[in-house]
Amino acid sequence: MPIVDFIRVRAAADGAETISYWTGDVYSWQDDDGPRHLFGFEGLNVARAVEADGGRQLLTREAALYLDPESRQVLDSWDNPFTGRRVEVRHVFNDPVNQRLGAYPVPETRLGGQVVYNVDVRLAYPSPLKVAEYPDNSASDTYRALELFQFFVSAADLESGAADVPCVFSWCRVSPWLPWMAMGQRGGGLVYHCRGAKVAEVPERLRERVGERFMHAPAEWSGPNMTSWTAFADEH
Repeated sequence: MPIVDFIRVRAAADGAETISYWTGDVYSWQDDDGPRHLFGFEGLNVARAVEADGGRQLLTREAALYLDPESRQVLDSWDNPFTGRRVEVRHVFNDPVNQRLGAYPVPETRLGGQVVYNVDVRLAYPSPLKVAEYPDNSASDTYRALELFQFFVSAADLESGAADVPCVFSWCRVSPWLPWMAMGQRGGGLVYHCRGAKVAEVPERLRERVGERFMHAPAEWSGPNMTSWTAFADEH
């Protein structure tokens, strides 16, 4: 299928804003411990797709909150069970998170009355947090992670021709320890396991914490993209 069909699933083909909400959990993994259930996690991404340079630009910003894994209350500090230190929790406020679409087809699988798009993002690039400069907050001079998405859509909805097609999605992320966890070069890392959907509204708690800016997509392309690692570097 052409890229515009995936745009209709991920965002909207007519340039309208769409909100994707997710909820899930974060686990630790190490060779000699766990896995441990460290956090709950919920967040949103607000997106607008626009035509540019013969393809599409996906203009987005996103915010997410780390939660107590049992009570599901928002955490502002966290007692690190690995180090015995209490640390300040740095929630996610990534602005922008933009990408260009169209250079490569998005793989799809037909499963009965559903179509599934999968986007597997393999990341390896120089870390903005060099170990020599951030020994407590960086695991390596190279940032390595996996971001694994699956978008599920009704084939009938997709064939309707609507500019904005309802979908639900899953997201799994394998990443290093977060900088604010102050884990140094300890082996292991994190696994995020979340699910979500395009929605009209998000939970009021999330809306209040992230603010009105993160309820709207960027108006135009800008860069570089922000991550928890670049945000930590900017603050230090």
